[in-house]
Order: sequence, then structure tokens, then C-alpha cells
Amino acid sequence: MILASGSPRRKELLTFIVPEFDVIPSDIDETASGSPEQQVEKLAADKAADIARQFPDAVVIGADTLVTVGGRVLGKPRDAEEAAAMLHLLSGRDHIVYTGVAVASGGAMRTAVESTRVIFSSMTDDEIREYISTGEPMDKAGAYGIQGYGGKYITGIEGCFFNVMGLPLNRLYNMLKSL
Repeated sequence: MILASGSPRRKELLTFIVPEFDVIPSDIDETASGSPEQQVEKLAADKAADIARQFPDAVVIGADTLVTVGGRVLGKPRDAEEAAAMLHLLSGRDHIVYTGVAVASGGAMRTAVESTRVIFSSMTDDEIREYISTGEPMDKAGAYGIQGYGGKYITGIEGCFFNVMGLPLNRLYNMLKSL
């Protein structure tokens, strides 16, 4: 089994399903169009297909996550300024986290999309600056981590908690069981 992602969170989460696997990140072009659901599903499938071509006998898992708020798509921030803008946008609002998951095995591809609604508390400018200074927002879609320092700003979620971290465990587990 191969995880086609370099995300430390996805690696950690996958160990809850499968104790041993290889990590071989895909370096595909991560631009996609369409609805958020279509974007994450396509990118997850492209990542899995990329690595599956190199290792045709493996079971390959690809995933991609993005955040939408008010019709705007938020990926990973390029810098602290963009992280601050994203956090200002999320402050006091709810948003949707989408993760596409793909499993390539034996020439076949299974895909799924999970969505989770996250409710954010209001953040002051000082809180945003302090949070960015931790470095946590810089490698996460939407500029926050629910499992870390960012968790104190989350007032609630509707859906899969692990989806917000980037890998919907139950959905993936059921996909792997069906192989």
C-alpha cells in the first residue's frame, strides 16, 4: 500500500487503518476546475493514478483537501499575509471542508468526496497574528489546523472530524474494505 501524499497528518491518520505502508508523494500539477467537489475528486484521482502508474501492483491512496467559505475556495496560504486574510475571512463564520479520496488498485479507481461543515469563532487581529506566529497555518488548506493550536477557534463541526485534518477515515476504511 502506498500513500501518494507527503502530508504528515494523512500519514498519521492512515496508520489508524493500515499499520504499514509506503509514502510516495505525487508531484502532479495541482490545478483543477469545476465545483469544489469536482476539484478535490479529480486531484485525488490524479495523485493516485500518478503513483499507480509507477507501482501497478500496489494499492495507492490519493487525497486532496480544500476549504470553501462564502463561495470562495481557500487552499494553502502562500505567505503569512495570505494566511491572515484567510483567517479574517473565516472568523465568526462557518465554512465547508472538502476532501477527495481515491484508491487505485489493479487498474481500477474508486473515488469519493467527503464534506464537513466547520464553525469558527470570531478572532481578533492579535489572535490571528499570534496564531500565524506558531507556523501552523502555513501548510494547511484554509490556514488552520483543527487538531492543533487552531482547535481553540472551532466552536463546532457537522460531519467527519478527520476529514478536516485531510483524510476521512471511515470513508477511506470502507473504500479499502470493498477491494
